[in-house]
Amino acid sequence: MDFWQSLASRLPRDLDYPTLYESFSWDLPANYNIGADVCDRHAHDKGRLALIHDLGDGTARKWTFFELKRASDRFANALRSLGVGRGDRVAVLLSQSPELPIAHVAAYKLGAVVVPLFALFGEEALRFRLRDSGATVIVTDVDHHEVVAALGEELPDLEHIILTDGERAGTRSFDALVRDASPSLEPVETRPEDPAIIIYTSGTTGSPKGALHGHGILLGHLPGVSLPHELAPRAGDLFWTPADWAWIGGLFDVLFPALHWGLPVVSTRMQGFDPEKAFDLMERWGVQNAFFPPTALKVMRTIENPRERWALELQTIGCGGEPLGEETFDWAREELGIAINEFYGQTECNLVLSNCNTLATARPGSIGRPVPGHRVAVIDEKGNELSLGKEGEIAVKRPDPVMMLGYWNNEEATHEKFVGDWLKTGDLASVDDEGYFRFVGRNDDVIISAGYRIGPVEIEETLAKHRDVLMAAAVGKPDETRGQVVKAFVILREGCEGTEDLATELQHLVKKRLGAHEYPREVEFVGELPMTPTGKVRRNVLRDQQTGEGATR
Repeated sequence: MDFWQSLASRLPRDLDYPTLYESFSWDLPANYNIGADVCDRHAHDKGRLALIHDLGDGTARKWTFFELKRASDRFANALRSLGVGRGDRVAVLLSQSPELPIAHVAAYKLGAVVVPLFALFGEEALRFRLRDSGATVIVTDVDHHEVVAALGEELPDLEHIILTDGERAGTRSFDALVRDASPSLEPVETRPEDPAIIIYTSGTTGSPKGALHGHGILLGHLPGVSLPHELAPRAGDLFWTPADWAWIGGLFDVLFPALHWGLPVVSTRMQGFDPEKAFDLMERWGVQNAFFPPTALKVMRTIENPRERWALELQTIGCGGEPLGEETFDWAREELGIAINEFYGQTECNLVLSNCNTLATARPGSIGRPVPGHRVAVIDEKGNELSLGKEGEIAVKRPDPVMMLGYWNNEEATHEKFVGDWLKTGDLASVDDEGYFRFVGRNDDVIISAGYRIGPVEIEETLAKHRDVLMAAAVGKPDETRGQVVKAFVILREGCEGTEDLATELQHLVKKRLGAHEYPREVEFVGELPMTPTGKVRRNVLRDQQTGEGATR
């Protein structure tokens, strides 16, 4: 990726966007390992800062690249002693913390495959992903031990639970494993196309699918991370995001690209997004580069005069996950003095469109132009590229280093994702005469709430497990703050009454089993659901009813 960095360093004096796009070509090395790349290359400088973990009490744990290498080498040897080798799956269920990248890097160095899991996941969500991936080890903390341990006999492949804090019967201590392992490690040799990580989608149609990516995914992300941060890396860059490091956005839009460039990253465990704490954190550490889901920015808009209250050093804001909206774009420009660069991607093929204010004034309402190295177009259902101004499906052409290798253990779904060499995103857009993409909407039933992509099927199946529920459907309802909230339509069994107490009980059921980000904030009890002739729920009809119609709860 020296080509990208040398090319970017010459902008904007020498090249404009068209020249940059046409000049770029991939030059991936024959052998490449994410783990060795993001820490070993920088470890010779023992004082070079890699992580600043804010503990929330005015103090922080700071990690250098040397310390990150030493800890990850030791943990890799510990994992190897537990039988982990090339191709084995290692699940990581942690909030932002130093232990999370240490676990990732160690697994990558062994040629193992990481399965990141959201800290908000409940029992049902964890059961499916752990069983489907066949993870043999999970690295987690005491807060999540109970739910993982409760799955027990349902996960025959899971052999080891490693806790990063505290002790519980039947588990191993992360700290003890690191302390007692050998510090000497030679990372295994891997290629860019060798499997490295399985990131599960939200289950928009049926069960969640595991997008399997190779080691080259990180190199593929670099141009797409550089553009929204005004041609990073630059002197003084310091990255932070409130996004969960289990999301592809947290991992590959922030954490690993910054470490690849030898830049430090700020982390913290934030119990729910607090805009004042976010401003405090950015002021305390001098954060210059932030990635925010639009929902976080909308909450931050409620804070008056932020630049008068905080001495911010913020230089760039990248934003993705759902449409931003012109109002929030204008607020950031007026109140923070920053033009937000909105970008676009998805778990299967991330960060392929982006704005870059350095190259051209960022446009509100646009998700950007194709990032150098990626062929992106709007196509019809047969895979034909559409002319400018026409609405169609956003698609990315293979081969592409950020594109998944395929869905884990699901060849049929992988085949259905493509038409010819075009990967279909399921998102609709149009392209203007300057190449900017304008997001229109989705052609499936995904719910995008606070930056999380939520599939309805898991919610519906969880609701249907309640003794009083005969059938349920979940859709997204427009919401000013979150973009959408989950609304559930529930058909009860005969003789059951749809009360406020039952609605609350159903909400708690989903929150416990799937996670706090997926529970229906509204529940409406109905006598029937709109159906297709083949017996499928017509969720689009339910969504259309949400414009101006009240709910039972």
